[in-house]
Amino acid sequence: MVDAVVERTVVTPSGALDVERRPQVADTSVMVIFGATGDLAKRKLLPALHNLNAGGLLPERFAVIGLGLEDMTTEEYRQKVLTDLREFATAAADRVRCDWLESRLTYLPADFGDPESYRRLAVALEATRDDDPGTPENALFYLATPPSLFGPIAERLGAAGLLSEADGWRRVIIEKPFGHDLASARALNQRLALLMAEHQIYRIDHYLGKETVQNIMAFRFANGIFEPIWNRRYVDHVQITVAETVGVEGRGGYYEHAGALRDMIQNHLFQLLAFTAMEPPISFAADAVRDERVKVLNAVHPMSPADIVADVVRAQYAARRDGRLPAYRDEPGVAPDSRTDTYVALKLQVDNWRWADVPFYLRTGKRLAERVTEIAVQFKRAPFVLFRDTPVECLEPNLLLLRIQPEEGIALRFQAKVPGPRVRLSTVKMDFDYGDYFGAAPTTGYETLLYDAMIGDSTLFHRADSVEAGWAAVDPILDAWFAGLDDLTFYPSGSWGPAEADALMARDGRKWRLPER
Repeated sequence: MVDAVVERTVVTPSGALDVERRPQVADTSVMVIFGATGDLAKRKLLPALHNLNAGGLLPERFAVIGLGLEDMTTEEYRQKVLTDLREFATAAADRVRCDWLESRLTYLPADFGDPESYRRLAVALEATRDDDPGTPENALFYLATPPSLFGPIAERLGAAGLLSEADGWRRVIIEKPFGHDLASARALNQRLALLMAEHQIYRIDHYLGKETVQNIMAFRFANGIFEPIWNRRYVDHVQITVAETVGVEGRGGYYEHAGALRDMIQNHLFQLLAFTAMEPPISFAADAVRDERVKVLNAVHPMSPADIVADVVRAQYAARRDGRLPAYRDEPGVAPDSRTDTYVALKLQVDNWRWADVPFYLRTGKRLAERVTEIAVQFKRAPFVLFRDTPVECLEPNLLLLRIQPEEGIALRFQAKVPGPRVRLSTVKMDFDYGDYFGAAPTTGYETLLYDAMIGDSTLFHRADSVEAGWAAVDPILDAWFAGLDDLTFYPSGSWGPAEADALMARDGRKWRLPER
């Protein structure tokens, strides 16, 4: 989030001096991808590197070393990457750009548990410096592997001396899930802390790479008209929705051990909550921002068993009514009597001065009616007293909508008078769309995060205390479910979820917002 730019004085065509500001090129480095032949590397990581190069953000001295279980040569791997880029790159995969990345690729067949693989990796890293031994030994290790390998790979990197920062920086990126409950998250954090410093650990959440998520802070803190009303005096409630139209897509075995609460609420939705509810940081420095985010998670009111029964809905998708989409229990790798949640809706309270008594409603699910991620801030209704003697029957509340996907943008809903002799009101909307206004090119969502890791900006990454605070908030729910204090319900695929989620809102005199088409 820090504005990483370089300045230089240039002469304009008129002869005047001007200061040219360009994004800082990432540090000279080597990116090492564990799991280089997997889906994440193919669909996201290598296309993101291609896009960063297209944007002029990668250094000339840059290399990628891929480690995978498949037995192939570097040349075979390069050809595979070129084929994948033509399919998944969002920037034009022209020959010059592809050649640039291809020439910097090395592939090593590896057994991630074998020390010999790490010795060969050390040799390959040294080989990237052969023509210039004075180059810093900067290395970014990306663990695109199952979570069970995070600790073992980090330990073997440490044992091989590859995490030492004596001659350059060494950083490790790990993907979610960061543990499966509070105890396992703490154990993983402690295991990593024995091997490297916290500033070397980058826990990635691709949602935080989306422009609208990053823009929440700019929107709130750079505009004087919004921050004064961003509190309990003016906000009625907040809805955060992450809806997916897909099912588990062949990942039934993984999802059986995860579920929507672990897979989405504890990380993605809690981070959206934190950005929405955080206090202004003293600066955009990484720890200043992350300090405020973790304060929000620590302020989430602990849920008692009674709260969980009343304020949490756990559901699973059933077959669509026409039978064209299968039930979750019919997916490969799923138990026929599975009680895994594919949908969760809950009401939370953030117990601090700004948000006391303002409910935050979170919901996420698979096989829902529409793919959408959004934050809806609904303000309190204006007093009706002025309109008692007019035909106005009700006043719609003002609503601020932060759209994160699929179209990124911000919309504001308010009331305006309909032209004519009578006082009639209509809801109107001011709408800002990133693509229309800035002409933003499509991205994978990983470009910003990889670039930030290369320049050492950890603002958009999870810190150890943030991970543990998130788990501390959901652990009571997991414990209650394990104790049988839940009533698993079902919803048809292609719907907006179970009736119980609507009832959760209706008890408070509210309803879920349907995305506007």
